[in-house]
Parts: sequence; C-alpha cells; structure tokens
Amino acid sequence: STSRTMAEEARRTLYPSIEPYNTGTLKVSDVHTLYYEECGNPDGKPAVILHGGPGGGSVPDYRRFFDPKKYRIVLFDQRGAGKSTPLACLKDNTTWFLVEDVEKIKNHLGIDKWVVFGGSWGSTLSLAYAETFPNSVKALVLRGIFTLRRSELLWFYQEGASYIFPDAWEGFVKPIPEAQRGDLMSAYYRYLTGEDEEKKMECAREWSTWEMA
Repeated sequence: STSRTMAEEARRTLYPSIEPYNTGTLKVSDVHTLYYEECGNPDGKPAVILHGGPGGGSVPDYRRFFDPKKYRIVLFDQRGAGKSTPLACLKDNTTWFLVEDVEKIKNHLGIDKWVVFGGSWGSTLSLAYAETFPNSVKALVLRGIFTLRRSELLWFYQEGASYIFPDAWEGFVKPIPEAQRGDLMSAYYRYLTGEDEEKKMECAREWSTWEMA
C-alpha cells in the first residue's frame, strides 16, 4: 500500500538536520581536551555516536541517525580529531585512552547507561568500550564494521582494495617512492610524522582522498 511504502521510505531516510542544544569541552589529560555536543531531547534516551578514522571527527549528519524527539544524542571528537585539541596530536592517543575518554564523557554528562553507535573505526571503539565498561552500555549499534585486524588493514592499504579502485589507488601510492611501496602504511607513517611539512601535507591529502574514495 501507499502508506506502507511511505513508512518504509521514511525508515531509510535520516532524521531532519538539527543543531546542538549544548556544546562544551572536557579536559581528559594533560595533553588532550575533547569537544562534545548534545542534540535532540535533553530528557530522552542517551545515545553516543563514535566517529570513524581514527581521526575522522564528527560531522553534522551524525546527529541525524537517532530520532531527536526520543533520544539525547551525544557526539564528541576523539583525541586529535575535529574540534578537539591539539589537532592531529598522536601523544597518548591509543585505543585504550579513547575507551577511557568515552566513559569520562558519559560521567561528565551525568549519564548512567547509553546506546553506543559506531561506524567504521567507531565500530571497533564501540566494541572495545563495551567490553571494558559493559555496565555502561544499554545497547550496541554497529555499521560499516572495520575492526582493524592486520588482514583488513593490508587489504585496504596494501593489496586488495587496490584492484577494485585502481584509479584512486594510483593517487594513494603516488607520494611514496617505489622502493618503499612494499609497506605503504609504514612509509606513510614516516612521512606524516616527519619534518618535511610539504611532504606531510601531500601525504595527508592523498591518504584522506583514498579513504574517502
């Protein structure tokens, strides 16, 4: 029926764009300060959205995954990402620091339990958080699951996806000398943490372009 079709279409569409009703920052270490925001219903069911990357940052469309009339939607930028400071800082920036940060944000906002929603790298962080703080998680919603196993990383950054997107792959390997292409992740790491600012920006641009391809 027409009404059923319309209902199905509605379920496949994100909720309307909204603005946060609260924004703030939380200092989680001597180095890192995290940006966070709350959207939707202040008295609704708490839900946190963990972004991808690592380092991807939150975007406004992430606010649209949950019904704003029913959920208190929390977004925050992980260490070194988005509006959190210092930007792109790798010091004290590991999975387990990020897991602790999720709990710190929850406690700072006075939340007991929440729905944890993660995509891509965020799905891995969600699982790690749920295993570490099971009593803090009311439910898990995972999408675009990418668990960063060695086999997955090699498929995406060394050999595998390269056959599916050969044109984009050409741009990804372009900044890396041929002699160093046997281990692209290590080569990229050296350049992205090196002193040559021009090379660093070139590699950052091509890495980001490949991830978004």
